[in-house]
Amino acid sequence: MKKVFVILIVLLCFLTGCQKKEEETADDYELDYLVLVNKLNPLPEDWENKVRTVHMTNSIGDDVEVEQRAYDAYLLLKEDLEKEGIFVDLDSARRSIAAQQQIVDDFTEKYGADYTAKVVATPGFSEHHTGLALDLYLIIDGVDVVENEDMVQYPEIWAKIHEKLDDYGFILRYLEGKEHITGYAYEPWHIRYLNDKEIAKEIMDKGITFEGYLGAVNETEVALEYGDSALFEREELDEVFTRIKCRFASWKGVELNGLKYAGDECNSEENLAWLNSLEGGGGYTRAVEVLSSFHTPKEGYGTLEADHQYEDYQWWLVCDEEGDWDIVSYGY
Repeated sequence: MKKVFVILIVLLCFLTGCQKKEEETADDYELDYLVLVNKLNPLPEDWENKVRTVHMTNSIGDDVEVEQRAYDAYLLLKEDLEKEGIFVDLDSARRSIAAQQQIVDDFTEKYGADYTAKVVATPGFSEHHTGLALDLYLIIDGVDVVENEDMVQYPEIWAKIHEKLDDYGFILRYLEGKEHITGYAYEPWHIRYLNDKEIAKEIMDKGITFEGYLGAVNETEVALEYGDSALFEREELDEVFTRIKCRFASWKGVELNGLKYAGDECNSEENLAWLNSLEGGGGYTRAVEVLSSFHTPKEGYGTLEADHQYEDYQWWLVCDEEGDWDIVSYGY
């Protein structure tokens, strides 16, 4: 009996020690949850050695890797949403730099380098490397809705999801109209974990970008002038404007003020012939000229004059029958 008692004491001490060790390990885990990774800021070199992740299997059988605290917060958000009849799951979260490079290689082989540069982040500069960026998808009446073009058909559901994000330390990362700051078009499914509900609430309440909150950029608005076009719908011009705004996000310190459609006369046979003659051209059937206004930083940017207000700076975009717009020329 005494022997059994001793064994129980030893076992209890062992278990208590293990629990204490796990608690100490969790307490010692430090991560910069406010790290900024975008087109201008790469993932910190030591990040992949520091971040701790968990793996889960989503409803369509895919393995998803997530930073451990971000996943815990996501589960609480998911539970809260389900109380209101909203069902979501994780489409993707952390991708290693190597995995991102593989995506770039695959897209380049299939679609070419130009298209890949527009839709796939440069390895080392994707927020998904952090494990703190989560892409959600919807489950509607038991059906998985995972394609982007399908998910955007449910704005009311996304609005309800966004209302709850800051309660669990998340923000909406890529805001509509802020493409010139974030570098990406509006994505209602892309959320970012900050591990701080107060900061998340401030960002969401103010409707600002993560970059703006951190002071990495000046939070500016861009005036858009559509004019009267008989050739292009407003939605098409929005796509054109968004393409240019995303490019400006890579121009460090340059503040975009406005974009203006130059008019239907730009879509002439002469202009199309010229644009199709440029390197990589051919097969373009429509053209758009956009005039931009922006201000450069004091140290300048590239060949642009320092601390200068540019007006009517030209951008030429073209598309083929499939309607995918490309920037083929810009400058005076």
